Amino acid sequence: VWQGDGGCHHTNRAQGSDRYLAAIWAQERDQAKKGAQGSSLVNAREALEGPQAGLEPVGAVGSDPVLIAVPNVSAGRDPGIVSELAASVRVAGVRLLDVHSDPDHDRTVLTIAGRGVALAAGLLALAEAGVALIDMRRQRGVHPRLGGLDVVPIVRRSDDDEMPARSVAGEVAMGVGDLGIPVFLYGDIAADPERSRPHQFRDGGLEGMAARLDAGDEEPDFGPHHAHPTAGVTLVGVRGPLVAWNVPLEDGGLTEARVIAARVRERGGGLTGVRALGLSLIEQGAAQVSMNLEEPAVVGPAEVVARVRAEAERIGATPGNSELVGLISKDAIRGATLADLGLERFEPRQLVEAHVPRGS
Repeated sequence: VWQGDGGCHHTNRAQGSDRYLAAIWAQERDQAKKGAQGSSLVNAREALEGPQAGLEPVGAVGSDPVLIAVPNVSAGRDPGIVSELAASVRVAGVRLLDVHSDPDHDRTVLTIAGRGVALAAGLLALAEAGVALIDMRRQRGVHPRLGGLDVVPIVRRSDDDEMPARSVAGEVAMGVGDLGIPVFLYGDIAADPERSRPHQFRDGGLEGMAARLDAGDEEPDFGPHHAHPTAGVTLVGVRGPLVAWNVPLEDGGLTEARVIAARVRERGGGLTGVRALGLSLIEQGAAQVSMNLEEPAVVGPAEVVARVRAEAERIGATPGNSELVGLISKDAIRGATLADLGLERFEPRQLVEAHVPRGS
């Protein structure tokens, strides 16, 4: 789903979104002056737009913290399959917060929340559904991937989340391995600290990983020592908050997108914590700079968009509307306007805190 699809500009919705963002920042400043505690998000939302269904926080009782997981599955073209995968996570105690699919990436990003045991159960139900519904032999998305259930990050939003997140990740990794899928751990729980990011496992894609497993050059942390014939390989990890952010080019092609990505990414001397790829979106008829902001508290979307615009101008390309994949914390966009972010519109449900307030 292309969030910033051009052609029709919703001026009133854009103005409403900016008023909404401005209300959040103003209310937080007022709370800071008064020494108020807690999130101001819901109050700001209701003052501007009235109550909305689906924004109730995940259950406020229980000793374990509410954790967020953002599983990525290699299916984004068939709405029926996407619906079945999304439905599979809805076990008792788990809420599906967001579904974001892209046909060119042939990928869907699910955002779900729940407490330990329930969250693990929801993720394992998704793994089982993935085995039944996704055949990697027919997956041709432009996004790098290793498996049907490609990556399963459990998000560490605070230090208190660390141990519960590790526990959930271990349970999921073991369960996915029991399905006959090799599992590698990444992020905070990587077996090798020098190999802790998903891209470090993707050399040669699934075919390369399968060959290395067969040759004994790779040893998974869980599961068999050969790739599953249809489900491939899964990565399970614990990490801090990450922002997935895409910017298409209104003119310019894959070459220009790759040049911009190379100049923006940290590895090329660009912005701290930014990973970027230049991709060609055949169905959209456009090129895209696809980015992960791994340290959004240090470098947020507004700074990234400004850099993309500057690099695009240097080579004569024009960036289009930004696309947020999944949800985002308000800390990552604090003080920003729609123009700063390059967004056509922004809705309350796109904030993590609308669903899972801090300290839940």
